[in-house]
Amino acid sequence: MNIVILTGSNRKNATSTRLGEYAVEIIKSHGHQVSLFNLYEKPLPFYSPDEKQGTDENLANLNSVMLAADAIILSTPEYHGSISGVLKNALDHLSQAHFSGKPVLSISSAGGAVGVSSLTQLQTMVRNLHGINAPEWISIGGAQRRRFEATFDGYEEYEGSQDVEERVQRVLGSFLNLAQTLTAARNAL
Repeated sequence: MNIVILTGSNRKNATSTRLGEYAVEIIKSHGHQVSLFNLYEKPLPFYSPDEKQGTDENLANLNSVMLAADAIILSTPEYHGSISGVLKNALDHLSQAHFSGKPVLSISSAGGAVGVSSLTQLQTMVRNLHGINAPEWISIGGAQRRRFEATFDGYEEYEGSQDVEERVQRVLGSFLNLAQTLTAARNAL
């Protein structure tokens, strides 16, 4: 199974991107093919329906990997109760052809306790693109973000450090089961 993780932050060491990188490790350990498309490293031009942007290398690459994906993970920081602008811009460049019938997991990192607003908005966008939202999502916030900060050395203990990893692994396992089921059903058609 081929899974694409689209991370949407303008920060070099964003916790939402590091959460996406952690998801890559987990998915690979389950034997699946996975790639991470980092919008910080591969910025896209501003979406404009009036302009032809087919010559942009990053946009062409995004289009290609998203069309080839069997399942998608969208990862965003929560800014002012919403998804990041760079992720919204990337989604504006995409269409139902990229999402239709594919399972999608939404994940977020928020400065506050949880990033529910951004996750709700992502699920609405996925529905409009005819993707299939995973029944669970991942939101880290507050002290839970510590595990995914650039300065985390793996030896620090903080409240809930093991719980957040176990929760992320459990939700990713559930998502992979859903993705395998839906991919098998799509391939049987």
